[in-house]
Amino acid sequence: MNKETVTPSARACVLHAKGDIRIEEQALSEPGPNEVLVRVGAGGICGSDLHYFQDGGFGAIRVREPIILGHEVAGRIEALGSAVSHLAVGQKVALNPSRPCNVCRYCVEGMQQHCLDMRFMGSAMRMPHVQGAFRDRMIVDAFQCVPVDDGLSLNEAAMAEPLAVVLHALEQAGNIAGRRVIVTGAGPIGLLALLAARQAGAAEVVLTDIADEPLALARKLGASDTVNVATARDGLDRFAGDKGWFDICLECSGAGPALDAALAIVRPRGTIVRVGIGDTKDINLNLLVAKEIRLCGSFRFHSEFARAAELLSTRRIDVRPLITATYPLSDAVKAFDEAGDKRRSIKVQLVFDEE
Repeated sequence: MNKETVTPSARACVLHAKGDIRIEEQALSEPGPNEVLVRVGAGGICGSDLHYFQDGGFGAIRVREPIILGHEVAGRIEALGSAVSHLAVGQKVALNPSRPCNVCRYCVEGMQQHCLDMRFMGSAMRMPHVQGAFRDRMIVDAFQCVPVDDGLSLNEAAMAEPLAVVLHALEQAGNIAGRRVIVTGAGPIGLLALLAARQAGAAEVVLTDIADEPLALARKLGASDTVNVATARDGLDRFAGDKGWFDICLECSGAGPALDAALAIVRPRGTIVRVGIGDTKDINLNLLVAKEIRLCGSFRFHSEFARAAELLSTRRIDVRPLITATYPLSDAVKAFDEAGDKRRSIKVQLVFDEE
């Protein structure tokens, strides 16, 4: 009697429509020559995942077919493709969610984050959608696997993606050492910006937000000062004298008024980096011109992902205080509900497998 053939499968967190998350079994293939099979251990819920769940999309981007969410993940390698020699079975890796084409004009110029044919995990920008990483096992290209220290938890390793976003923003800002920095928005990205700016040698890092709870954590993490701009509307006035106090503003909130307020407190020839995506509004361009302020955007990352994994592995940036809750995959809806409560949650993660 022939043995019954068992098709390998994976459990996945699939969004079918706004608020409609289902845990489904999906078929799993064998890794190709340049691919690996990864057993995912932990994955963080990002703001874009929340938008898909709560609103069915954001802006013009809408969920038009079932999509596996998630792009902040880490796991262990379970099997190697025949041509993969630089990785090992059992190795811990952070998964880079970016798959640039590496042949378009921007990739050739070293700006892969602007790839014209980018495939980014868990994105509904393309049709068919690019499936994400909230699944307990998945096939990925070997180049997407960035090794981390075996002593690092997979929960920490899954923070490599948002940390890479922050490191790219700091690259846009220029030299941080000895500078006075203000970070607007004390969510996961803003708090990571605090840690990264401190690690890079900033002389002072002030955080703003509209809630007291994340600002309290910011102070524990080493913020020089914090300002609740909702309850203390004049709280930034002390920084506006003599044309401004801060050399650099990292605008992580995505709130329109935050950008306008930054113009008043950034000194002449200072830099404002807009990281958050959200509200747009008219800003005081006359003030921008008069103070010769440099305003630039920051989008995703490329080479910074490997740097993020290295900073996490050595714990020169310790993200453990930012991970406020973990849920098993079966409780994904509860995890998304908690992630939406910004007063009690910073980073909520799904756990797919016991270490």
